Amino acid sequence: MKKWHLPFLLLLIAGTYFAYLQKHPAARYIQEEQRIFGTIMHITYKAPSSLKEEYTEVLKSVDTSLSMFNPQSTVSRINRNETDTADVMMREVLQMALAVSEATDGAFDVTVAPLVNAWGFGFKSDVLPDSAHVDSLLTLVGYRNISLTQDGLIEKRHEGIVLDFSAIAKGYGVDKVAECLREHGVTDYLIEIGGEVACHGENPKGKKWRIGINAADDDPTSTNTEIAHVVEITDEALATSGNYRNFYITPEGKRIMHTIDPKTGYPVQHSVLSATVYAPTCAMADAFATSFMVMGKEKADSLLKEHPELKAEFILE
Repeated sequence: MKKWHLPFLLLLIAGTYFAYLQKHPAARYIQEEQRIFGTIMHITYKAPSSLKEEYTEVLKSVDTSLSMFNPQSTVSRINRNETDTADVMMREVLQMALAVSEATDGAFDVTVAPLVNAWGFGFKSDVLPDSAHVDSLLTLVGYRNISLTQDGLIEKRHEGIVLDFSAIAKGYGVDKVAECLREHGVTDYLIEIGGEVACHGENPKGKKWRIGINAADDDPTSTNTEIAHVVEITDEALATSGNYRNFYITPEGKRIMHTIDPKTGYPVQHSVLSATVYAPTCAMADAFATSFMVMGKEKADSLLKEHPELKAEFILE
């Protein structure tokens, strides 16, 4: 029988264990960030190694489908009437968007872009619209003016209708990154893109994830980092929409908010400065947060009673 000397045996065991660790590294919390959708994505997740390459490909796919600022994206080509075929991601997002439109009686509407642009947001306009201009643009706005066929074709009632998924695309991007992480066995993560958040499992301290909600102070330069309060959540998504950052003052001293009511064609005028929505998915939270900014608190409270899967917090003027 062969005898093993103890030092040699220890070296053999250590070498075998080291080789195992190289093939099966222990999971650790990884923090990464990158620019996407015109903002910054922050992500923290527990994994043996970085998955940045994998989730970046997912984000590129979302951009290729839904970005109005990508001239070759599916939505840009549909808006130019070069195609009427929606890709898989657009079909999924459009179905969600139309469902939220129905639930909110049109407060959420992916066809509102012509009005947003006319009021000086999105693609800038130097001249504010008069009532005649608003009325003319309203003929191009309305979620019932578009439909998705079973074959994945976008049908528009008017050629001039423009689709804009900016009020749901960031949330959807967060959801797709979360889906990518889960496919690679990650169960502890927090993903944030431009204030839209999804999280699952535990933070590095073994507790729920802590998320700060910004104070709704006038901040057109987006430099104010004051936190109104901190929430602790897990297995949930949240999104915040507010008028305290994206606004301007006319020479007459009138404040023009970026939230446009798709029904009236005019910027909203009510006491809600921001709405934070908690939902099962970030796309849903994103869309309903925008909807509540249009609806105002009273109508939003009524809708929340009908949708127990949603929760919301409002900061009032």
